[in-house]
Amino acid sequence: DLAALEAAGAQLLPFDTLHDAALPAAVDGLFIGGGFPEAFLDELEANVALRGALRDALAAGLPAYAECGGLMYLARSITWRGRTAQMIGAIPGDALMHARPQGRGYVHLRETAAMPWPHVAESSADAAGAMLLRCHEFHHSSLVDLDPDTRFAYRVERGHGIDGSNDGIVRGNLLASYAHLRSAAGTHWAPRFVAFVRARREPGRARSHLIDTCAA
Repeated sequence: DLAALEAAGAQLLPFDTLHDAALPAAVDGLFIGGGFPEAFLDELEANVALRGALRDALAAGLPAYAECGGLMYLARSITWRGRTAQMIGAIPGDALMHARPQGRGYVHLRETAAMPWPHVAESSADAAGAMLLRCHEFHHSSLVDLDPDTRFAYRVERGHGIDGSNDGIVRGNLLASYAHLRSAAGTHWAPRFVAFVRARREPGRARSHLIDTCAA
């Protein structure tokens, strides 16, 4: 999928959530893939400078996409084994770890009107214009105390997602979900996300620069 982002015209600039104190300069978008942030609670919480930089950038409208562990990292906090650590706070909810998986297996998601990404030539929609995405999920966490006014980009037709019915939190230019999209599954998510970033980048830039990291 990183290759798919590059094929769509993005230049990837990796960064480290554990050690970097700031975001790379002159970036147009952010991708935070899955991982195991619960295993790095102390390090992630201790990196106050980067947490603040990310919070400010997202609040200012930086286009971003996060999956699973990335969703957890962007929440207010993560609780695991009796320990609660503060995270980014860009998502109005708290991640709570459980002993058993809360979502596991194949997922079917139907896009809603809240989906911020544009369609591309390769994408296909139903008669109502809504995309059906086939993807997967595997997470031991749930998102609790979520703002009741939260908007969702997807309606879950198979699987669990965030609450059994919805996935894909939309906050400004941020989309964050438990589901893992894969270009090989025909979702065409990479060119759609790059097109979204490109439409919102600063005028005069010749190429979209994405910063990419795993959340752990």
